[in-house]
Amino acid sequence: MPTNEKVIKVFPRVTFIVGGAASGKSAWAEEFVESSEKSKMYLATSQVLDGEMRAKVDAHTARRDQSWALIEAQMDLGPPLSGLKTGQICLLDCATMWLSNHLLADSDLGVAQSALLAAIKNCPADLVIVSNEVGQGIVPENALARQFREAQGRLNITLAARAELEVQVTVGLPLVLKGTLP
Repeated sequence: MPTNEKVIKVFPRVTFIVGGAASGKSAWAEEFVESSEKSKMYLATSQVLDGEMRAKVDAHTARRDQSWALIEAQMDLGPPLSGLKTGQICLLDCATMWLSNHLLADSDLGVAQSALLAAIKNCPADLVIVSNEVGQGIVPENALARQFREAQGRLNITLAARAELEVQVTVGLPLVLKGTLP
């Protein structure tokens, strides 16, 4: 007997989406958030410093409709995350750009990461965090690139440990590593 009851998806409080550069992870994350009935927020961490980044940001923006609210924060994510509300879902895109911003600003990465983790823990909204997997290639030639790769690996491990759902996206396809899709 058919029913008219609407099935409401229950989303994890923290979802972590990881994949290589240009793997389709952001587009997949946007579709994942779109499937929620919650108010959608997009927390952008990139800095637009050149035409190439402008084109990338424009492409990401074009995929989202007007139902998304945009918050831009490149370094201190505490205030925007604490300003969210229960009943909202926020796509943080991405942890890699956030880390790059801190690394290039010569921030204390341990302090910055601790502040980020506290902000995630205290955020009342559901969070979907996108990050790059950078450890599957060759060892970088220069010290800054090696420092970044190591810091990104540690950050990803920490974020994955705190997430209820972790999804790896490769060629636009999801592979659930931890948890269950709603």
